[in-house]
Amino acid sequence: MTVAKAVWDQIQSNDHRLMRRVHRWRAPRWFRIAMIVATRGGDGWLWYAFGVILLLGGGEHRFAAIGAAATSAVAGIFIFRALKHSSRRKRPCEIEPHCWASILPPDKYSFPSGHAITAFAVAVSVGLFYPFLQPCLILAALMIAASRIALGMHFLSDVMAGIVLGIALGVASYHVFAFI
Repeated sequence: MTVAKAVWDQIQSNDHRLMRRVHRWRAPRWFRIAMIVATRGGDGWLWYAFGVILLLGGGEHRFAAIGAAATSAVAGIFIFRALKHSSRRKRPCEIEPHCWASILPPDKYSFPSGHAITAFAVAVSVGLFYPFLQPCLILAALMIAASRIALGMHFLSDVMAGIVLGIALGVASYHVFAFI
């Protein structure tokens, strides 16, 4: 057995163990509502609304921040679509039924989390232009990412990969647009 195979097997084992715990947990109603709201926010409308707010009152950096956020989000969409198509990893909700979540996945495959990529790409790129907003933006991105696990849409490793890719895209996009 190769080292890479052993590492992947360990990651999958941990992912499946967490999936079984999450899928069997009878979460309180407030938590279920919070996770559904967070995941719906990650569908894009939250970031579009935030873009309009920035456009109207974002000061001198508003166009650069919106450009960086849009560029990093679009790049993230292309990346996660390509990776999902090549990985073809089944979603947790396809492997084992969830006890309370019945949200349908937006696409067929699990790896990586597109919600996590776009949430962190936007949060990081905009947060670098507006450091006073960064804690709130990162909290929103974390809620979106966590909701994907809680609702059975993704494994922990899908979300972690999405976070890393989103942060990298957000930082790169910021550096491109900060000096324009």
